[in-house]
Amino acid sequence: MKRCALISLLALGLALALPVLAPMLAPDFLRAAPVSPSPASVFAPARAAGPADGERAVSLLRDGQVRLLTLAEYLPGVLAGEMPASFEPEALRAQAAAGRTFALYRAGRTNPNHPEADLCDDPGCCQVWLSEEELRARWGDDYETNRAVIEAAVEDTDGRVLTYAGEPILSCFHSSSAGYTEGSAQLWGAALPYLVSVESPETAADVPNFVSTVEVSPEEFRERILGSYPRSEITDTIPPDWLGSRTLDTSGRVASLRVGGVSVPGTAMRSLFGLRSANFTVEWTGHSFLFTVSGYGHGAGMSQYGANVMARQGATWEEILAHYYPGAVLTAAA
Repeated sequence: MKRCALISLLALGLALALPVLAPMLAPDFLRAAPVSPSPASVFAPARAAGPADGERAVSLLRDGQVRLLTLAEYLPGVLAGEMPASFEPEALRAQAAAGRTFALYRAGRTNPNHPEADLCDDPGCCQVWLSEEELRARWGDDYETNRAVIEAAVEDTDGRVLTYAGEPILSCFHSSSAGYTEGSAQLWGAALPYLVSVESPETAADVPNFVSTVEVSPEEFRERILGSYPRSEITDTIPPDWLGSRTLDTSGRVASLRVGGVSVPGTAMRSLFGLRSANFTVEWTGHSFLFTVSGYGHGAGMSQYGANVMARQGATWEEILAHYYPGAVLTAAA
């Protein structure tokens, strides 16, 4: 399952991965589309499955080689790598459509990480892609059953793409959120109208390891902070005094944390200390710094576990996408 789902810090010039790092400056591919009129919030009616995926090809960089694949060949490997086959069928369909949209979004832009190909198989940059051999090794005796489930989700959404102002959207996704997803403006400094903070229903009862902890010694904490923020005054004080005020953004994630008098973005803290998300608290225990983290991923776009909960509650894949990408239009690929 993808942790950062889509944006590499390198492509941004920085970031976390995911689990990912989040860039401080928005890359070129995060440019917002012009605002569309209100009809853009209405999803187009579903169409019968057709050959659209089989007629559109993308180039994939893998193991140093560029290969050309149709979307019909590419998407099952993405869906199988990004979401468990055991998830609800409607969640799998939503993920298939998000993966297709992301592939076409990237195919329309040059990626500085790999200008020779539309996509790569690095989840910190693009999307996971697993070959048939890798899937057979992963699934074992369940290969045929799981493969049928994955292919059905791709075929059931054949050619369906999320667009805004007539163009494929940056359909980010992540593993899980703690109540609310993150807006692109807070995460990358680029306000995309379809990547805003929305409620997400998953809880610790739905997500394995929903709450995680990271313990850091004072020596390691000091070294990492000073390596990136040399003006921090933590060398002149004792560990209990290193931490200052914490500011949260509208999604509940840490916008910034004062460390030794310096304001450190929550996304930077996540990157520096390998946290699963920027939704965290940190405390001095008397011998170490203890981070308690909720959720997993950068938080933008669709929450995969949230999608699974929505599907379990009766939402269709179209409704899931409409919820996590408000204002986007679900259309047939051009």
